[in-house]
Amino acid sequence: MLRILVVLASLSGALRAQSIELRLPTDNHHLLTGEPDQFFQYVDRTIDGVTSKPWEGGAFGYVRTPIRVNGELVLTKFHEGIDIKPVKRDKAGNPLDLVSAIADGTVVHTSPIAGRSNYGKYIVVEHRWENSSVYSLYAHLSQITCKPGDVVKCGSVLGQMGYTGAGINRTRAHVHLELAFLMSTRYESWFKTHSGGTNYHGVYNGMNLSGVEVSRFFLEHQANPDLTFSQFILKTPVYFKVAIPFTGVPDFVKRYPWIASGDTSNAKSWEISFSETGHPIAFVASQREVTSPLVIQIRPSTIPQKYLTRGLIVGEGNRASLTNLGKDLVSLITDDFPDAK
Repeated sequence: MLRILVVLASLSGALRAQSIELRLPTDNHHLLTGEPDQFFQYVDRTIDGVTSKPWEGGAFGYVRTPIRVNGELVLTKFHEGIDIKPVKRDKAGNPLDLVSAIADGTVVHTSPIAGRSNYGKYIVVEHRWENSSVYSLYAHLSQITCKPGDVVKCGSVLGQMGYTGAGINRTRAHVHLELAFLMSTRYESWFKTHSGGTNYHGVYNGMNLSGVEVSRFFLEHQANPDLTFSQFILKTPVYFKVAIPFTGVPDFVKRYPWIASGDTSNAKSWEISFSETGHPIAFVASQREVTSPLVIQIRPSTIPQKYLTRGLIVGEGNRASLTNLGKDLVSLITDDFPDAK
């Protein structure tokens, strides 16, 4: 098993030197010129009876649904991507911006029926970076002009901005962009076990795509064009760690080999590091003995952890445990669930 990790890590390292050509998906480039208020689409917000339209609500992270906890204002709803406002509209106010691929890749999924997802009409493109697949998602489109299997270049047009999907009107039209890991290739079985309804999107369901801070990736890549995706992920601040029993090399690690480290020859567990939003940062082979998933580290806070981790963790201070939602996340990333019948 150690040999497997060494080989995969070596292959990943050999590809790290390849630079990524990266561009924003529309002609709105205000993110890169230090004008975020002209880049992110605002949200409507009411706090203590006062209404506002903050652009910050279109950014990545905990930027929505403010509540007061112990007298402190806390934003509790996680926004997994970024909302980019249009720069062109017709006389009726409809957005005219074309939406293009942020990097070379292959279209792997299109959802042309708006009612089948809160994303409305959306597209997923696979990018092969460092011998692993990273996915960009483009949502709320009015038109889709590509199809699965299309090989696209950085800047290739995929569709047109719109306002399809839940909770969006013409005034707040935008393209929602995510950059994500694929959590499991067995998602259909996980979905049947943990969710109800119909999954129209296979493994490209948004619940199986773990979004990272795409705006920060663009800004850091602008500052350093040689920045790789793995370098970006591995320096993400760790918010909590979960140890799981060692039962082999998870499929997730095989697909993202650069995320793993440590000697697996006699390992008793994997220690998985997560960001505050719940996306995986690192897998480390460990001698720690555990019998089930266990939170072994968390950033202390005076605010209950459930508000700071989108409900994945419960506890206060440095005491923490996984909620059922957190356990579901760990099971998804480790393929620890049965095949659905």
